[in-house]
Amino acid sequence: MKSSPDNYFVLKSIGIIHTPYTTNAPNQSTEKQEGDFRIELNKELTEGLFRLDTFKYIYVFYFLDKVIRKNEMQVTPPMYPDKVGLFASRSPNRPNPIGISVVEIKSISGNILYISGIDAFDNTPVLDIKPYFNELDAKTDANTGWFNPEDDSDHFLLHLKGIPHQHK
Repeated sequence: MKSSPDNYFVLKSIGIIHTPYTTNAPNQSTEKQEGDFRIELNKELTEGLFRLDTFKYIYVFYFLDKVIRKNEMQVTPPMYPDKVGLFASRSPNRPNPIGISVVEIKSISGNILYISGIDAFDNTPVLDIKPYFNELDAKTDANTGWFNPEDDSDHFLLHLKGIPHQHK
């Protein structure tokens, strides 16, 4: 297929995320979220989970099928008073609404992965799962880009940890 900006791709859901969130989900995943969090992988893919339980964390890629907003190329993040480009944000309002979270594997039973909290609505389709490797995925020289946490480090940490709070 010739590559062009108008290409369309068909992706197949490999499972469903189950969470307690039906009308409101947090902005970020945190390990302290309370409730039942699990991924129900399609049964025919269960064999693909072989040895995944040897990892502590996984990446979960999912389709943000419940996000219904107009795409804007500049957005105002909740932790920043000014606009930034969409691709310089973590806004769920994207041309291709794909979510990604790193979650802890608590256990695996058959085709069910019991996980730590994830910032997704109940019955969100899963696109892919990949293991998290500390040596490959943790970048010690990563920065916070446009946001200077020294301006208001306590407020910034509330956002990073997904803790609900009031804005000034």
